[in-house]
Amino acid sequence: MIQLIVGEKGKGKTKYLLDKVNSEIKRVNGSIVYLDKSPKHMYELNNKVRLIVAPDYMIDNSEAFVGFVSGIISQDHDLEQMYFDSFLKIACLEGQDITPVVEQLDKISQKFGVDFILSVSLNESDLAESLRSRIIISL
Repeated sequence: MIQLIVGEKGKGKTKYLLDKVNSEIKRVNGSIVYLDKSPKHMYELNNKVRLIVAPDYMIDNSEAFVGFVSGIISQDHDLEQMYFDSFLKIACLEGQDITPVVEQLDKISQKFGVDFILSVSLNESDLAESLRSRIIISL
């Protein structure tokens, strides 16, 4: 399953994402991974959540990002959820259509049973119509 948290930069998407991941860690049986553009939120995350600072791994295009995510999944068979803060930046999709990458992530989600929650710095009206049903909150 893919869920989107959308809204312009500075609207509170990260706070919502952090609150969601910290409440979900109490509910899930497996593990949770949180990808971010910096370690800034390290101390706001429950210590059971694995924080990965994506730019540390020199991801320079969306295909490399999807491969990186697949590699994380291949190493943790208990992985239940992945949270992507600043999705456009960490997936190298700024100024691009995110639909193909979201569709790839959806296939990965279905095959491996991992849920993806994405924080996307776009207004709901700027998203492709096919993605709007995935929005859980629009700020």
